[in-house]
Amino acid sequence: MVTTELAEGSGSSATTSSADVHVGSDYHPSLYNNDLAPLVKQKWNWYNIFAFWMSDVHSVGGYVTAGSLFAFGLASWQVFVCLIVGIVIVMLLANLVAKPSQVAGAPFPVISRAPFGVRGANIPATLRGLIAVAWYGIQTYLASDAIVVVALKLWPALKPYSDVSQHGFVGLSTIGWGAFILLWIGQAFVFWRGMNAIRKFIDWAGPAVYVVMIVLTVYLVYKAGTSNIDLTLGSIKYSGWGTVGAMFLATSIVVSYFSGPLLNFGDISRYGRTMSDVKRGNLLGLPINFTFFSILTVVCAAATVPVYGKLITDPIETVSRIDNTFAIVLGAMTFAIATVGINIVANFISPAFDFSHVAPQKISWRTGGMIAAVGSVLITPWNLYSSDEVIHYTLDVLASFTGPLFGILVCDYYLIRHQHVVVDDLYTMSSKGRYYLHQGRQPEGRDRDRGRWRHRPGDRADPRRALQDGGELLLVHRCRRRSPGVLPQLAVLPRRQPGRQGDQQLRARARGHRGRAGLTPCGSGSSTPTRRP
Repeated sequence: MVTTELAEGSGSSATTSSADVHVGSDYHPSLYNNDLAPLVKQKWNWYNIFAFWMSDVHSVGGYVTAGSLFAFGLASWQVFVCLIVGIVIVMLLANLVAKPSQVAGAPFPVISRAPFGVRGANIPATLRGLIAVAWYGIQTYLASDAIVVVALKLWPALKPYSDVSQHGFVGLSTIGWGAFILLWIGQAFVFWRGMNAIRKFIDWAGPAVYVVMIVLTVYLVYKAGTSNIDLTLGSIKYSGWGTVGAMFLATSIVVSYFSGPLLNFGDISRYGRTMSDVKRGNLLGLPINFTFFSILTVVCAAATVPVYGKLITDPIETVSRIDNTFAIVLGAMTFAIATVGINIVANFISPAFDFSHVAPQKISWRTGGMIAAVGSVLITPWNLYSSDEVIHYTLDVLASFTGPLFGILVCDYYLIRHQHVVVDDLYTMSSKGRYYLHQGRQPEGRDRDRGRWRHRPGDRADPRRALQDGGELLLVHRCRRRSPGVLPQLAVLPRRQPGRQGDQQLRARARGHRGRAGLTPCGSGSSTPTRRP
């Protein structure tokens, strides 16, 4: 059972003019602003969640990533299976990460205060913000390619300026820079209008791409002829476990692609009216929507072989080869607009929350978003998505950071806290708060009211310990299940003091506890629980 507690009798304070948020009387100014405070009115329904995933799936990045799976040498049907298996995993993970934010009405950085501490949460927030900046730049670059295609089709004289070797700067051509900056400004404009404008934008952006992709697929199938479409495009012949290994890698690429939106999904689910609305939107927007997306991707890619003589996985390049100028302009602009929509929702909103979380009273949501926008240019994202190999490497690196943050948050919420969130304690600097640290750990080894061991990751003088504490939190939960008697004694062990003397003191203290309680190592068997001395 999920329980969410708010302080009784606490209403909105004078520090906020919005009736949509709750501000407790003991909320510390350094821990909240109007954008970070918990929502009271959550207005998004299942279609808004569905439209979010529709825009995410049908972005240029989604098609490019899905098409890159053919680089493994898999047949089309094998790529299709990998896409479906991967998206089912994504849906299950999305449901897990959505609940704490939807229940509390708070974004990811605030929810992270539970496992990391009210100050230590700045670490995962900053890491996630940097990851989102990378994704924001990548998606902006991919969408800008569509603008380049339109410009070259309408003004062929600009073609020399699309050559990086002749007219380029840090790996991007002159016309590429123009398209990138144009989209950069357009996205910033939509973002500046606020969440309501963003929600309305994505409600139609995703379906618009559906229409274009259906028309494009029908056109290619008509040009190729159904009898000429071969779904066995794999260039490498796998057998036995080799096929399984290649498909496993392809599936992991799908999950890695969605690792960013997954980690950011709490920022969206907090607006959901109910968890049922969120789950329904996830079901329609991920496995069902993605199945149709996968069919379009595989058939469209397979049809490019007989039509153009080679496999083309980038829909922008496919559209650019159409003879009709109007079709090129319409298709390319639709892809660009749809990618702008998901880029704002998935990769602009999250770093805005993250950077605002570091200094809520000094960095507003809009300021945090503009910091992310500037950073997206400095990382030169076109160099991160330049080929299939680089795409896979980029996804692996980004997922290696998002995976641990996702795992710690989900495990803490479901396994350690059993879906119990005290919202007001996420915003207080009181030493009595559940998510506040005293000298690195909660001094009481057991919760006297509940009779259970309780651990609070740290935040005060050294917030770097928050990551260590998050890992310890999961280890301790594993120990409690296998050897319950270990925990009361572990809870009172002090942190190691610097130097050899501190090590000796800690080992002596640990030997003393094991000698009195007869404790065994974690997982080696059960032991008799003992009380604290």
